[in-house]
Amino acid sequence: MRAVLVESHEIAPEVRHFVFETPDVERLQFKPGQFVSFQETLGGKKITRPYSIASLPDGNRFELCLNLVHEGIFSPHLFRMQPGDSVEMSAPLGFFVVRNPSKDALFIATGTGIAPFRAMAPDYLHHPEAKELTLLFGVRYERSFYYRDEFEALARRHANFRFWPTLSRPEPSWTARAGHVQTHLMEALGDRRDLDVYICGLKAMVDDVRGILKALGFDRKQIIFEKYD
Repeated sequence: MRAVLVESHEIAPEVRHFVFETPDVERLQFKPGQFVSFQETLGGKKITRPYSIASLPDGNRFELCLNLVHEGIFSPHLFRMQPGDSVEMSAPLGFFVVRNPSKDALFIATGTGIAPFRAMAPDYLHHPEAKELTLLFGVRYERSFYYRDEFEALARRHANFRFWPTLSRPEPSWTARAGHVQTHLMEALGDRRDLDVYICGLKAMVDDVRGILKALGFDRKQIIFEKYD
């Protein structure tokens, strides 16, 4: 099927929010947290890249959050697209979805790894049996807290949701949490070992957090992850 660009706009330096629609289908079926794969022939080669959907199901529209990789091939192509341009895509796939909303959960994201959680957090909280949810989101600079206003609004609406942003390179004016997400993992867990933990971001962070959780006695079924490199 084809994905047609509706609009895109910058949400941080070299990071854009994209809105696509699929005119071939009336309703695009997917679960929050899943991804689509784009295919295009670039430089004489057919290239495929997966991208997490950063929105809840909404008719035939879906949204993405992408950073520009200068040495890459596909992201520069997408950043050059204009409204009305299209790209070939596959049907949504993936197992990085909310498994059990009746269990307390911790979401951990860095950078554009926040994309699937933009859909998964409200999806989790929508369930009537939803328990406690914490989103620990780490970036380098305050200007890179993608969708910060949305998550803060979600926290105001849901008493069982905590949004914890943290900066690895904070400015002097920043007075909240600082350091990498790993720094605040034990604070988020407390003495709990019965949480489900969902992790999305670069490989080094994901592997580090997984290692910590395993050392604490977490079962592998409690650790759901997606890597971005």
